[in-house]
Amino acid sequence: MEKILLVEDDKGIVANLTEFLTAEGFAVQSASGQAGALALLEQNSFDLVLLDVSLADGNGFAVCSAVKSGYGLPVIFLTASGDEYSTVTGFELVADDYIAKPFRPRELVSRIRNILRLTKGAGSVVHLGDITVDTAKGTASKNGRELYLSALEYRLLLVFLNNRGTILSRQQLLSAIWDFAGEFVNDNTLTVYIKRLREKIEKDPQNPTIIKTVRGLGYRVDL
Repeated sequence: MEKILLVEDDKGIVANLTEFLTAEGFAVQSASGQAGALALLEQNSFDLVLLDVSLADGNGFAVCSAVKSGYGLPVIFLTASGDEYSTVTGFELVADDYIAKPFRPRELVSRIRNILRLTKGAGSVVHLGDITVDTAKGTASKNGRELYLSALEYRLLLVFLNNRGTILSRQQLLSAIWDFAGEFVNDNTLTVYIKRLREKIEKDPQNPTIIKTVRGLGYRVDL
């Protein structure tokens, strides 16, 4: 049974999420603030942390930094809808995903399972051809050399890694980035960021072998 640490100071959200996640087969422990979260991390082992930005004491960014540097666990931020600053800061701290409140519980469960599937198996390191992604550190490298991806580029790469072998439509990709950047995302933005990501990870960006275009349908990563 996979164990989740829920760090949230809204008692109603804690009660509802704990009940729902338990019914979905997860073991859940919760803390309302930074000190409680860090104490639980010291005393227990977890598979994933669900983390609100605003806490009863301290803040979610400090907890995320501690989780990543000390425990290497995947982190999903829960934050207010439209709070672009919190979202960007969260991804700079290499959070693995972000979901805005209010959210649908089943969507959250889907996100949790995607992240756990990505970070299980070969630890936190995932290989994609000659690209290596360390999801605990939030870094990507090509043939041993670090790639300096923007937050949106890294987010796109994680979406492709989570959906290998699946054709992703442009709308699906837009929806994934929409959670990250809100109203600033449009179809042209997606084109630009796929182009930039290909320039960094492909041997020949004009003839991509990693992020393949499926004409009329979208994109697919097979490796």
